[in-house]
Amino acid sequence: MSDFLSIDDFSRTELEDILELAARLKQEYFASGNRPLLQGKTLAMLFEKPSLRTRVSFEMAMRHLGGDVIYISSGEISRGKRESIADVARVLSGYVDGIVARVFEYAHVCNLAKHASIPVINGLSDFNHPCQAISDIFTIMEMRPQIQGLHLAFIGDGNNVATSLMLICMRLGIHFSIASPEGYELEASVAARGMELAAETGSEFQQLRDPATAVSQADIIYTDVWTSMGQEEEMEQRQQVFQPYQVNMDLVSKAHPDVLIMHDLPARRGEEITDTVADGPHSIIFQQAHNRLHAQKAILVRLLAQ
Repeated sequence: MSDFLSIDDFSRTELEDILELAARLKQEYFASGNRPLLQGKTLAMLFEKPSLRTRVSFEMAMRHLGGDVIYISSGEISRGKRESIADVARVLSGYVDGIVARVFEYAHVCNLAKHASIPVINGLSDFNHPCQAISDIFTIMEMRPQIQGLHLAFIGDGNNVATSLMLICMRLGIHFSIASPEGYELEASVAARGMELAAETGSEFQQLRDPATAVSQADIIYTDVWTSMGQEEEMEQRQQVFQPYQVNMDLVSKAHPDVLIMHDLPARRGEEITDTVADGPHSIIFQQAHNRLHAQKAILVRLLAQ
């Protein structure tokens, strides 16, 4: 591993290695404390978007591993306006050992990686969210160790989270269905890649309109906000279009009796998910959030412990 930009950059074996390492690091943490695997290493956190989970989980991950972090806000880099992204990458390469970037445009994090001589991690972009996907599958494996053949239904916008989640499900043998309103599906190129991976791995990939059909065989129901950062002008329209896609108790009742409920947070309770579901017996959304710490530790160790 030289960078961590997209799930599609990695083979099944490489993804399984990260997931197994996350499990070991979590077990060690609770059994005997932290190991300073990254002592003397420093991570630059380059954030164009605000964050709770991504920022705190990466900061704590580096502390657990004996390393240090430097947080750099959007005002200090001005999204490539004050100086080019290439120059930012080259400068930081002489100061720190790695960069995690949370950006609006996927091209920006790819450009950072192109010009940096140190590892770059995609902490979120408009196109994908690979760190979230690793944490999600790690959480599912804790609850359902035999993930091969499980069925995950994503209800809502075909956004960055859905993109990375679909790719990792296809790689690891998890069936993936997504129910979205017309015009809000996965990007055509992403869907085409999903079909390619399905043919290679035997996983099933479906794009649907009806949420009830999507969850009918679901072992996991996953949802996300209807309006992501940068889409605020579309909020009113999206609230109307997505209303039939709310994850509520009626929809959950149509899935398997032991279905798991997931959400990457933050949640707009009462919109894409109800309180009854988010706080109910099927929900693992806070275990999912807490596992970001251990999944991020695994990514950092694979990239920086050299």
